[in-house]
Amino acid sequence: MPAAPTLESRLAFRERPTRAHVMSQRWESLLFLHWRWDAAEIQSTLPPGLFVDTFQGDAWLAIVPFYMCGIRPRFCPPVRGISDFLELNVRTYVHDEQGRPGVWFYSLDCNQRLAVWTARTFFHLPYQNARMSAQVRDGCIDYRCQRGGEPAASHFRYRIAAESQIAEPGSLAFFLAERYLLFAQTPRGIRCGQVHHTPYALAEASLEAWDAKPLLQAGFTDPRRPPDHIIGSSGVDVAVYPLTS
Repeated sequence: MPAAPTLESRLAFRERPTRAHVMSQRWESLLFLHWRWDAAEIQSTLPPGLFVDTFQGDAWLAIVPFYMCGIRPRFCPPVRGISDFLELNVRTYVHDEQGRPGVWFYSLDCNQRLAVWTARTFFHLPYQNARMSAQVRDGCIDYRCQRGGEPAASHFRYRIAAESQIAEPGSLAFFLAERYLLFAQTPRGIRCGQVHHTPYALAEASLEAWDAKPLLQAGFTDPRRPPDHIIGSSGVDVAVYPLTS
């Protein structure tokens, strides 16, 4: 297995690329639910050319529900009814043979069919159409996701604290949240995509309801325990770049 990324290489990808981005968007009210997972099991799910990224020997598996806002191509304004929707993804953390650290998505549920088609067609990401809702009551977000054909919705109820801070480089929170690359399986092999945003303002999150169903849909077993690490963020503005080799 190639050497794992260094802290310097992880920090380097926070810099804005010199090439032009293709899309702008904002991610809001993010909830990061992470479970420690067996690294060998994660590795067995990855395509050739990708390697599980670990923190102090542990691999991590995550469910991340959030709001997608103002999605639009570069130089275009948001479009009402199209540019705002919900997303819930199941992900792990990997690096490639070059030592580039990134995200591997097992699924990305979304309630905007055009967004699903666009992401699957141009970014080769495993987006899935789903019925989703998110309601805010007294500062608490009630988030539901029901993929087509599933008998019941996944349910998450969470609250994100107002006080926040930037993750310390080298910390677990930094390892889990500060990811600026994604990898996708394309007809031409593994390709790498990049996003740019300011570092997350991370905040404590309280979890009143959670559901392991997205992990089961991704082929994993029920962890039968609450997440090992919970954190949230109010959001970031994001620039999205095209896939490269």
